[in-house]
Amino acid sequence: MDWSRFSRQAIKPVSLPVVALALLFAPAAGRAEQFVLFDVTFTFTKADADNSTPSKSHYYVKGKAVNPKRPIDWTSPVDFRNGTVHIRTEVMDKPAGGEPVQWSLCYIPNRGQGNGYGCAGTDAYREKGVFEKDVSMTAFWENDGIVWTEGIKQMDLVMKDRDGNKAHTRADPEKFFPTRVRITMIQVSAGSKYDPNLVPHIPHKKRADKSIEGAANIPRTR
Repeated sequence: MDWSRFSRQAIKPVSLPVVALALLFAPAAGRAEQFVLFDVTFTFTKADADNSTPSKSHYYVKGKAVNPKRPIDWTSPVDFRNGTVHIRTEVMDKPAGGEPVQWSLCYIPNRGQGNGYGCAGTDAYREKGVFEKDVSMTAFWENDGIVWTEGIKQMDLVMKDRDGNKAHTRADPEKFFPTRVRITMIQVSAGSKYDPNLVPHIPHKKRADKSIEGAANIPRTR
């Protein structure tokens, strides 16, 4: 992913007067203050789930895969901590049969508190397609287990069944593996609305959401 296209949302330490900083980060009329946290496409097999370390059924998004221009402080000068996250899940391939699958999307902070991390997640889906949702940053599991002023170091994506069991523990892995997905998370500031026109390489027209109702209430723990 060419992160250079997100320079508008990049938050860097600069020597500017306070007034200039306020103007720099003021939301443009009709446009969202947002940035892509990550955009990854990957194939996940039973062997991948069994051998991922330190935890099984995990796909780790770290290093340059996480937007290097993401803010360190998610609270100021732009408030992303109290905004929303737009989660786009594109299921390119999965076994036939309609077995429900979901992913916990866990923020791993530079410094945690309490539980030490927090997880949003996709809804459960049964088939290939594109599924999108907006999640409040103050509503997902253990969102206050992160010191948001010190930023995020990586994201842990955890493949689960409908009941929240990790996929590698299932006795019927052929219903889950192999699969190929593209998962994108876009952080939107408080008071702004997600704008797909600001995200490159993604079709702007949403497909019908065929995710399973009620799945969003499943705990998103790792």
